[in-house]
Amino acid sequence: MAAPCKDCTPQDQISQDQIHHEVQDYYGRVLQKSQDLKTNACITPTRPVPKAVRDALQRVHEEVVARYYGCGLIIPECLASCRVLDLGSGSGRDCYMLSQLVGEQGHVTGIDMTEAQVEVAKKHIAYHMEKFGYQKPNVEFFQGYMENLGDVGLTDESYDIVISNCVINLAPDKRAVLQEAYRVLKPGGEMYFSDVYANQHLSEAVRKHRVLWGECLTGALFWRDLYSIAKEVGFSPPCLVTASPITVSNKELERIIGDCCFVSATYRLFKVPGSSRAGPGQVIYNGGIVGHERELVFDANFTFKEGEVVDVDAEMAAILRSSRFAEKFLIQAGGTDGAVAQGCCHGKMKEKICDPFLLLQQRAAPAPACGAAGTCGLQGC
Repeated sequence: MAAPCKDCTPQDQISQDQIHHEVQDYYGRVLQKSQDLKTNACITPTRPVPKAVRDALQRVHEEVVARYYGCGLIIPECLASCRVLDLGSGSGRDCYMLSQLVGEQGHVTGIDMTEAQVEVAKKHIAYHMEKFGYQKPNVEFFQGYMENLGDVGLTDESYDIVISNCVINLAPDKRAVLQEAYRVLKPGGEMYFSDVYANQHLSEAVRKHRVLWGECLTGALFWRDLYSIAKEVGFSPPCLVTASPITVSNKELERIIGDCCFVSATYRLFKVPGSSRAGPGQVIYNGGIVGHERELVFDANFTFKEGEVVDVDAEMAAILRSSRFAEKFLIQAGGTDGAVAQGCCHGKMKEKICDPFLLLQQRAAPAPACGAAGTCGLQGC
């Protein structure tokens, strides 16, 4: 774990109020459409989109879509009837998409600090409820700060899932955001979010640059710090889902950034009750999750195929046992702790991938070759 930036003293930092003001101005006044962005931090690609999600997106109002600035597509599985909270909901695109996926019996709450964005989201509630065929709204929007959800009346253990799409980097106090998410989640609940991360602690020049704040780069965490903060708050270790490279198409910004690299990465954090923690296990996916009936790609380390026995470590066993996924799996004691028993190299346990930059490197490299009966070829192991 790298040491915190030694020169990041309080007097060097932009004040929290100033950051909030700058970001509100950037997203409320400066940006009027996604084409106004100067980097691809907010438009990086993600995994293939299931048909149900594509269909849901097509039913979202065009003004809501035009004012969308997220850096991924944040769609966890098993959403039916869930209560979902979207941190930094902006114009409401993800909320209206999720409104359809949770169904009329579910509920979606969006919170954003930018008044202009919240106004766009609220303006189209009636339009979407009529289009979805709902008798009453299952979405609501608040203007407020994700560092203090209590200010808008969000209570303890009131949500099944918290999502966030490229906004935690805009918060000056990341620990407060994760702490609040942990507070409002039910036991077994999940925080599923995409955000921007750096491969090092940022220089003072980057940390004080106004445009880079709005472009989601100045507030990017050094990726290792996410693991420290999550542990402090009480979450299980982050599960890295996917990662995409971020490019900067502006010569001035490239000069200021220097050799620092950025990535858009999606992680899952779980609020695992102590009672669910035990040893490693063996799990069998029963199938049936909509859009993932035969195979569930849970994260970069675990893929579960219907009917297949998979060894999981103690952390994954506890997650599956305590979360909304429990009824989708047969879980029993066994396996090897710390192991990810997948791939062609039987008997050899792959180390978990936690570094999003390493994940990008591995996915760019040639795949290991497998010989007959799943044995390793010359390029494998």
